[in-house]
Amino acid sequence: MQDPIALRPRGLTRRTVLQAAVAGPAATTALWPSSAFAQGAALETRAAKLGFIALTDAAPLFVAEEKGFFKKHGMTDVEVLKQSSWGTTRDNLVLGSRSGGIDGAHILTPMPYLISTGATTANNVPVPMNILARLNLGGQCISVGNEYKDLKVGLDTRDFGKALLSKRVKTGKPVNAAMTFPGGTHDMWIRYWMAAGGVDPNKDITTIVVPPAQMVANMKVGSMDTFCVCEPWNRQLINQKIGYTALTTSELWMNHPEKAFAMRADYVQANPNATKALLKAVMEAQMWCEEPANRAEVAEICSRRRWISAPVDDVIDRVKGDFDYGTGRVEANSKFQMRFWKDHASYPFQSHDLWFLTENIRWGYLPPNLDTQALIAKVNREDIWRAAARELGVAAKDIPASTSRGVEKFFDGKVFDPANPKKYLDSLSIKYVKSA
Repeated sequence: MQDPIALRPRGLTRRTVLQAAVAGPAATTALWPSSAFAQGAALETRAAKLGFIALTDAAPLFVAEEKGFFKKHGMTDVEVLKQSSWGTTRDNLVLGSRSGGIDGAHILTPMPYLISTGATTANNVPVPMNILARLNLGGQCISVGNEYKDLKVGLDTRDFGKALLSKRVKTGKPVNAAMTFPGGTHDMWIRYWMAAGGVDPNKDITTIVVPPAQMVANMKVGSMDTFCVCEPWNRQLINQKIGYTALTTSELWMNHPEKAFAMRADYVQANPNATKALLKAVMEAQMWCEEPANRAEVAEICSRRRWISAPVDDVIDRVKGDFDYGTGRVEANSKFQMRFWKDHASYPFQSHDLWFLTENIRWGYLPPNLDTQALIAKVNREDIWRAAARELGVAAKDIPASTSRGVEKFFDGKVFDPANPKKYLDSLSIKYVKSA
């Protein structure tokens, strides 16, 4: 992959947030542990503290705990701890378990990069992170309030954009689109969707941050017009007759990467064998979650108070791959359902990380002269994934031959070639960077 993008931001406001990232790897080398990987079999520790958000794509962590996969691989002292928001997840990763935080997490794929560069940390201090696996593909949705039910909003946002403008003019108040973390996956999906229909997410609407578990309550009181989040909150919105599903995010980009399993880099460096044991447990749990015969039990596990704490009826349909959009559109065993293992769902393709970095550059969250190649080489530890896969006896067909999934195509005809991210960025009409 080429070093991306010799561009500069328009009105970039994150200044010192990004200075370490702009400077490139030399500025953070002292912070980053060596990537050497130990070969010995003994576990350096049997303990780890892992965070999660109450979402169904955290199911591999729930299952690894409930079904004993962590213990199977010798990790007998793993705590899987609920976090109230992605901001809390970030803060606890920055703290680390020695200071009362966590060692790793179920996490939005861009967040390890935003944390590693200091782009989203207090005082912009870089905290090196490693992505060990992707937890899932797809499985998110964009929902809309019943105020817009007659529009039957879907992939095309042009009429929805006009309705939002009309409301803004009539009320004199902003119209809100909620996501879960600035620069995170849900932010990227709702921005991409809006911009593809000519709605500028920086000018025409206001994007707000709402924790996943608070989405439905906020829609109920009228705090937002649309939101993007994982389940069970989209289905719960329908069950409570507050709104409906406009689209699943795999309709934007088929089998897109979503959450990751990531650890602090210092944990990985100090405990390479324990890290691999954790990863093997998570990978086995992903295989278990993928099996259709297990999906009802996955939903039941997710619904438990310890994990998501939601009615099974809000969880089960979409975990099984069945989608009632709340508009009369119903799809059983949808091709857009979440994948935990099938279609190389677990493998952390570096090309996907590059897309997220490119989109964060598009929206001004990261600087345009970021050395993405060097950063991906440090954060993405697909080498550990491959080692874990070999030890688990994963079939050769389930181990990608390349660190790139290749050229990606989006619903609006846009194409992302990992070998030329600048061409992709140049093709986008709404963005907050420009050619040098």
